[in-house]
Amino acid sequence: MKHTVTLIPGDGTGPEIIEATRRVLEATRVEFRWEVLNAGAEALEKEGSLLPESLIASIRKNKVALKGPTTTPVGTGFRSVNVALRQLLDLYACLRPCRSYHGIPSRYQEVDVVVVRENTEDLYIGIEFAKDTSEAKEFLSLVEQNTGKKAPLDSGVGIKLISETGSKRIIKFAFEYARANGRKKVTAVHKANIMKFTDGLFLEVARRMAKSYPDIEFEDRIIDNLCAQLVQRPHHFDVLVSPNLYGDILSDLCAGLIGGLGVAPGANIGEDIAVFEPTHGSAPKYTGLNKVNPVATVLSGAMMLRYLQEVSAADRLEAAVANVLAEGKSATYDLKRDRKDPTVVGTSEMANAIIAKLEKT
Repeated sequence: MKHTVTLIPGDGTGPEIIEATRRVLEATRVEFRWEVLNAGAEALEKEGSLLPESLIASIRKNKVALKGPTTTPVGTGFRSVNVALRQLLDLYACLRPCRSYHGIPSRYQEVDVVVVRENTEDLYIGIEFAKDTSEAKEFLSLVEQNTGKKAPLDSGVGIKLISETGSKRIIKFAFEYARANGRKKVTAVHKANIMKFTDGLFLEVARRMAKSYPDIEFEDRIIDNLCAQLVQRPHHFDVLVSPNLYGDILSDLCAGLIGGLGVAPGANIGEDIAVFEPTHGSAPKYTGLNKVNPVATVLSGAMMLRYLQEVSAADRLEAAVANVLAEGKSATYDLKRDRKDPTVVGTSEMANAIIAKLEKT
């Protein structure tokens, strides 16, 4: 069966790693038809929009997309291409597996943690009021009237929103993922001791829903305590489910446990649409240098294969990546213990090594 997939090169080093990943995926012998459209800076320059309508229409039609990293401005400008895409398509579940691979320099071995992050609510809902605006002053006045608490009038304001509906569907996703993938435990992550009506609601829903999954162990952890425990004993954890902001932070922390963002894949999944992309950013300073590590994007491609029910191809691809990493010969600079190692290879050459492994299977 040929799969039609929207292919989004992205910004910075995105086009290089997407091209490497495309070649690797085709080497699995699964047939694809790629619809290439872009998002981000290049799309803005060519089409006048960071998220062109043609791109959104393609994803809605094809139901599956593979995306390179896009650049998110800090402090000013467009909030985030990634956040906007997830909200537009209601890709409510962000799935980020963090698994150790032999051959990668890391302080830990045999880590295997999956972060399930709610993608559409919490502080990333996008409701903010700038300092000194009439909206901010009106909101702060309303807060004072209703709570008696007076906030500084020169405050910027952001709204934290967690709904029962949003909590139910992401917690159900986490338990269903655990059950389908032979996972033993789900940990709900929160700050309910302080945020009693937002994180408190998330925790209440998690505890209630856990009763429907007696085959899966359930526990909860306060976010700051969890961060310390992940560093001390990451092997204690299995599937972590959390509101948006905590999940964003945790997925980077867990990536650090396995050697970095360069080996951390990701997926954003809705009811009938999924977009697969690496966890890392676009690294614009390395654009065109054939230098960056393609593994996170290749492994995101393996996740896409599983989503498309191409399980055998996904298994072979993951095994090929694991073999290349374990050998350590065809690895980019960030995967070497010494970044000046003369045997360092580039993006394309590492893809070639993975393809060579696939051709033997």
